[in-house]
Amino acid sequence: MNANTRNEVLSWIHGIEDELNQTQNDLNTWFDGEPALLAYTPREGWSVPQILEHVSLTNHYLLILIRKGRAKALELAAKPGKLEAALSEFRPNAARLDAIADPGAFEWIRPEHMEPTGTANLDEVSGRLDDQFAECRQALSDLARGEGLLYLTTMTVNGLGKLNVYEYVIFLCRHAQRHLEQLRKVEREYRRTQEPDKLR
Repeated sequence: MNANTRNEVLSWIHGIEDELNQTQNDLNTWFDGEPALLAYTPREGWSVPQILEHVSLTNHYLLILIRKGRAKALELAAKPGKLEAALSEFRPNAARLDAIADPGAFEWIRPEHMEPTGTANLDEVSGRLDDQFAECRQALSDLARGEGLLYLTTMTVNGLGKLNVYEYVIFLCRHAQRHLEQLRKVEREYRRTQEPDKLR
């Protein structure tokens, strides 16, 4: 296999870890928000705590698939020639999952079990998110040689089709980024309510 191809794939995997870390850092800043912002209920949609709870709920279900994919991929990698063939055939498509991070790209109908309760303790949500991102990092470490390419699972959201294990980790990040934009929207609305002319 061409060394450049292997290096391209491995560089792509390192980039996923960078995105994972940045996404976690961006989410963490919201737990330290001013109390009035955290308590604010927007005109439409969820509050800041509800959005953060929803991200943790969605991560929970995505990680079930990531765990299964990790185990299956490592099993397949033990078969002679499997990993080399996958590395030689795969070409990273950075734009494939971009729409997941864009709230306006498509209509997303989420299942009821991913709806926030609105009663979750924020410290517990923060701890769950930290554990979830740590588990994603461990999965990337366990699949550091490209093994995650070997197992595909169907993702129905936006008609994405078959995703490998790394792409599921990217999906988890992009879903969180989608809601980071929602968080910023809530904050902008809250700030407008604090402007003096809005109080007259």
